Amino acid sequence: MALSGRLRSALPFFRNIVAVEPPALCVRSAADLTFGLKTFATQAKPTANVKVPLSLFGGSGNYASALFLAASKANALDKVESEILDLVEASKRSPLFSQFIKDLSVPRETRVKAVQAIFSEVGFSDVTKNFLAVLADNGRLSYIESIAKRFVELTMAQRGEVKVIITTVTPLPAEEEKELKQTLQEILGQGKTIRIEQKINPSILGGLVVEFDQKGSGAGGDRVLKWTILKTIHGVAGTRSHTHMICDVC
Repeated sequence: MALSGRLRSALPFFRNIVAVEPPALCVRSAADLTFGLKTFATQAKPTANVKVPLSLFGGSGNYASALFLAASKANALDKVESEILDLVEASKRSPLFSQFIKDLSVPRETRVKAVQAIFSEVGFSDVTKNFLAVLADNGRLSYIESIAKRFVELTMAQRGEVKVIITTVTPLPAEEEKELKQTLQEILGQGKTIRIEQKINPSILGGLVVEFDQKGSGAGGDRVLKWTILKTIHGVAGTRSHTHMICDVC
């Protein structure tokens, strides 16, 4: 059964848990939040030299890094990634759950109890369940979508994948996409796997825009490379075209 269906089937149980506790706002210190993260990251069975492939910063980055470490130690990166992405998608389809993760008036103990119950019911892995319990305990469930995005950055980096966004006026023909992918492969190196995402923008005239993150570039930090490729046709149809590439570094 799809996660959204399993989530809906567990919602009556979820409602009962939430209903038994009166609203109360719980505020925790930054030290408490940090301790919870560190404790979670060390819970899984340790393996030698487990490190995050990228240095992420900010609240979402810290949580994503802790989840990556725990999933790596449990040898469950792919499963945890799938569960977190499924959760984000399912939460968008459930107004009740979406409201719950944003409502800090629900007591901390009730949030944790509800999360542990509902995700045991839908069969999530221990790593994901424990992580969601940490988010519930710290009042950070509402950040799950941004945390998931940062977590995917880490898993892609671990697998040597690079996401490339291609913006064109119309969908890129398969042959042109193949040629562009070969060119990008030469730029990024044969050790990288390119994942192309196409976007349509009518304001791009006579060409396309290619964007990708260049992570871990040393002292300069991470960079976003933006290539504007303009094709200009000279003369009548049948004459050769010229391709101009403009690179912006953000």
